[in-house]
Amino acid sequence: MLNDAALAGSTNASDHRTTDGVIAIRNLQAQIDGQQWRAIQGQLTVADRASLVELIALRGTMLGRIADYELAAALSELHVRNAPADGSTLVVRARIRALLHHFQDALRDLEIAQGLGTSPAALTVVNAERAAVFQAIGCYEEALRLRREAADYRADFETLGALACLYAEQTQIAVAEQLFDEARRNYRGVSPFPLALLDFQCGYMWMGQGDLQRARTSFAAACRRVPGYAPAQGHLAEVEAALGEVEAAISRLRPLTDSSDDPDYAAQLARILGEADRAQESCAWRALAAARYDELIVRHPAAFADHAAEFWLMGNADPEKALRLARKNLEVRHTPRAYELLSRAAEASNAAGEKNNGPAI
Repeated sequence: MLNDAALAGSTNASDHRTTDGVIAIRNLQAQIDGQQWRAIQGQLTVADRASLVELIALRGTMLGRIADYELAAALSELHVRNAPADGSTLVVRARIRALLHHFQDALRDLEIAQGLGTSPAALTVVNAERAAVFQAIGCYEEALRLRREAADYRADFETLGALACLYAEQTQIAVAEQLFDEARRNYRGVSPFPLALLDFQCGYMWMGQGDLQRARTSFAAACRRVPGYAPAQGHLAEVEAALGEVEAAISRLRPLTDSSDDPDYAAQLARILGEADRAQESCAWRALAAARYDELIVRHPAAFADHAAEFWLMGNADPEKALRLARKNLEVRHTPRAYELLSRAAEASNAAGEKNNGPAI
């Protein structure tokens, strides 16, 4: 089996040198610690407070920490209360609200921020966030219009990468692949995080197309950039398991169940162990994931309805519960994936009902 570095070496990601991913995570933590110390001393400006929220959210994205999203959400609420007339605080809160799938609240924040008389540069940021929300809820025409306008105005890493992700979600693969490559060529930074995030999105596109080898290459590139990037490690493990590399997948997932509070990794581990006929281990991880999903659904129903529904569909564990969650998910995002999830949940629920009730007379 090829190691992550060998796999990543076949992608364009290796052509641009960046800060070592392990060092970058340490630097990120040091930035957060420094900002938090300054906050205690009362030394943060409005811009500093917004930066702190974004740094914490980035750590959550990289390391798979839901607690960081919750902390970022609480801080963003506080910052808006402290500076309600500053549009930048509303933009940051909108971004965090969107992470937790409070999409309509995020759009309202962006509308208010725009109404506060933002500069052209700030309006560009507002529209980028608005496009991200539109894409998340399935309003692809509106998202595409905004993404194209941004790329026409300035074709840089951010605008081209965002456009690539949108085309990938719409399964326009040839266009998306070209844009992913163009975005990489336009990267001028030294941080590994943006490139790792882009490679992750590229891997997600290939996985959706069933091209497991390309998916593995892209996810491995993201992991090479930032070894601690939990979602990339998790999806790489999923691909490895699908390719028959079960022990590699299990070894990759186990550390994530300790370092991350996201139940997806325990759920994946339960599924892979079950498929490997290791029922006792699988049941233990399944129970842990179930408890965590139930806890998160109480706190953040919109954000975790889709993944929890997938979990309860696994092995037909609870199709009726999965159906309720899939319906909840469709309430907040009308994407093809949301409709497909509802269809599978409904089919599983109907099949379970027929089995329990017996054949009709």
